[in-house]
Amino acid sequence: MQRILITGNMGYVGPGVVRHLRREFPQAELIGYDMGYFAHCLTGAERLPESRLDRQLFGDVRHLPDSLLQEIDAVVHLAAISNDPMGQTYEDVTLEINYRAGIWLARRAKAAGVKSFVFASSCSMYGAGGDGAKTEQSELNPLTAYARSKVLSEQELAPLADENFRITCLRFATACGWSDRLRLDLVVNDFVAGAVSTGRISILSDGSPWRPLIHVQDMARAIEWAIGRPADCGGVFLAINAGSEEWNYQVRDLAAAIADRIPGTAVELNSSAPPDKRSYRVDFSLFRQLAPNHQPRRTLADTITELRDGLIRMGFRDAEFRSSQLMRLRVLSALRESGQLDESLTWAAEPQGPAVVGQEAEPAELALS
Repeated sequence: MQRILITGNMGYVGPGVVRHLRREFPQAELIGYDMGYFAHCLTGAERLPESRLDRQLFGDVRHLPDSLLQEIDAVVHLAAISNDPMGQTYEDVTLEINYRAGIWLARRAKAAGVKSFVFASSCSMYGAGGDGAKTEQSELNPLTAYARSKVLSEQELAPLADENFRITCLRFATACGWSDRLRLDLVVNDFVAGAVSTGRISILSDGSPWRPLIHVQDMARAIEWAIGRPADCGGVFLAINAGSEEWNYQVRDLAAAIADRIPGTAVELNSSAPPDKRSYRVDFSLFRQLAPNHQPRRTLADTITELRDGLIRMGFRDAEFRSSQLMRLRVLSALRESGQLDESLTWAAEPQGPAVVGQEAEPAELALS
């Protein structure tokens, strides 16, 4: 029986990954391991996502026990401080969790006999992309702590790979789409939330940056492929752009597409905003070549509709959603302010009171991934 360990499964991407792997590998033993920062951030879930697992364990990936890696066939490593605003606020912790802990985990997984290690990397490592779509051989130009953590991780993962320990680094495009733990600090999700709650899409830039996108369900399909990818399909170590050329969009065009799907929506550009240097288009031809049966299936149009309908079902009307617990930085800040997390983002022994999501931070610090 195949055993798969999924770290960081209780975030935005994890519920869809668990659902997909349970469907595709019904006989596998699926084990989740998560710190639980966002376990309470459920959004319209019909059942607890973790009920699809065989086991859910709570713990810090920085201290994952060796015993958990015994007789594991594949590790899907999602655990990370997962976006630019959080990386800016917790820069040292981001490198500790995203980079150092991930390499430590990979080394111990190899020693324990794990065969396949799937690392959730990011196209954000291309940074200020300039002209032309970025391939896997393009120069890396990470502009944030989050992006740097992915570059450093890939560099140190590469020499660990061999014929007995395949490593696949999936350089995902920017995530979007519905999840049982929805995040609104992602560009498509943010724009749809604004359209639903206020009838306005407020763009924090001039709208010119390029973003590649991928639906969370298509991320799960790519992970399924990476788990079983043989070494003769890309080599024992593979860093690959995961997404589709059809999902390369300029931010202003995304806003226009959403306004078309949600009538009555006004689009507001911030023409005085400083330039957003995080702009890149991405070439996904290698992923199309190596994983022809696991290509993205979702479209922007159905993703917008899905998000709109899901928010309406939730009764979502929060015009101040950028200061709500649907923004991951707000959740961490509230847990810190209440004493439930210490400065290293470790759970405190004796919480001082209930977490209250703050309302006063300026939207500018929530620059979207």
